[in-house]
Amino acid sequence: MREQLTHSLKAAMKARDTQRISTIRLINAAIKDRDIAVRSEENVKGVTDEEILSILAKMIKQRQESAKQYEEAGRIELAEQELSEIGIIETFLPKQMTENEMIETVDQTIQEIKADSIRDMGKVMGVLKQKHAGIMDFSRAGARAKEVLSKK
Repeated sequence: MREQLTHSLKAAMKARDTQRISTIRLINAAIKDRDIAVRSEENVKGVTDEEILSILAKMIKQRQESAKQYEEAGRIELAEQELSEIGIIETFLPKQMTENEMIETVDQTIQEIKADSIRDMGKVMGVLKQKHAGIMDFSRAGARAKEVLSKK
């Protein structure tokens, strides 16, 4: 994952794509911050690829919220910049699940762990986040799990 980011940064620099350069640098800075936070005698390598995917997903969510606030405030140019950054960040994420795949996965997970009430929501989401980090929209998955579990 780090190699892919480094390669993409070099390509963006050669192409003089300032938006892509700055976004990739923001990604690298976030990864380095997390590296420093988790570094210890046992963990000298820093964050794993799965954690990098989590960082990217968090960055996308932050930008979605910012874009929404900018649009509400009438700052369309800033909202467009946030959406552009989202597009760049998404290029580093694996292909996202479709809505039908997400529904099927949530339903299967509920059956697998034998969740039978809304109190099991945390268990369901924990398993989903562990198995499908970076490829599933957990806000939609949470809504689906809540819908299914509230009917039981």
